[in-house]
Amino acid sequence: MPFVQVTMIEGRSDEQKHALMAKITSAVEEAVGAKRESIRVAIYEVSPDDWSIGGEPISKLRP
Repeated sequence: MPFVQVTMIEGRSDEQKHALMAKITSAVEEAVGAKRESIRVAIYEVSPDDWSIGGEPISKLRP
């Protein structure tokens, strides 16, 4: 049972996240031959204040 975890900055719509989950599922199905119903995808959203690049919070790097 493949399990894919995606961590990304919060702010995408439910529709965007659902589309991402569907495409990841299809990619895993094709790449490893897993059955769709066995593939799990979890999305974890992180606040821009809680994620840094080069030691700076993303909230300070992006307007």
